[in-house]
Amino acid sequence: MQKEILIVDDHLVVRTGVSIILEEKIKNVAISTKDNYSGTLDFLKKKKIDLIILDINIPGGRNTAMIEEIKNIQPDVKILIFSVYEEETHACPYIIAGANGYLNKLSDKKMLVNAIDTILKTGNYLTPNIVNELVKASTNKTSNDPLEKLSKREREISELLVKGDGNIEIANKLSIQLTTVSTHKNKIFNKLNIKNIVELIGLFNKTNGINI
Repeated sequence: MQKEILIVDDHLVVRTGVSIILEEKIKNVAISTKDNYSGTLDFLKKKKIDLIILDINIPGGRNTAMIEEIKNIQPDVKILIFSVYEEETHACPYIIAGANGYLNKLSDKKMLVNAIDTILKTGNYLTPNIVNELVKASTNKTSNDPLEKLSKREREISELLVKGDGNIEIANKLSIQLTTVSTHKNKIFNKLNIKNIVELIGLFNKTNGINI
């Protein structure tokens, strides 16, 4: 049975290169590509996909929140995060959020094919390093991700703040009161023990590799 694979990356070279490798090495695959997040969501509403190869830093991307949003549209789709960031520092939040695997873009062709083939056959691709990090995260009393302290709404507002939106823009985008945004913003700063947006950006860079 033919497998439908969607490559989501804003770099043409990556989309083209990965497509060529998969068509050459994996039988019965149909490749689609997208270069931004909103286009990806629209595409998923129209076409059933078996596996998404997803870059973290795509235009319009929402970090780990993308996993839940994608699986709300297609619950059975598998997601392989394909990123320039090392798995030791960035894989855990995405796996915990529901991604089925994580692979560094510097991996060779053999590793890429193995990761994709493994997910298609077994449902997951977890390297020993990722497993070790997951174990440490589950046994560590202090979370590796300070942003986990935030509620879903606080996380959503934080991401918009990091992307440069002001209180008015956030209120309009989320259809909430301006005073509500201010209240959430104060709670975010208190929970994360930070004083300004610059420090918030620093936390996002460290934890999720957001592309500002």
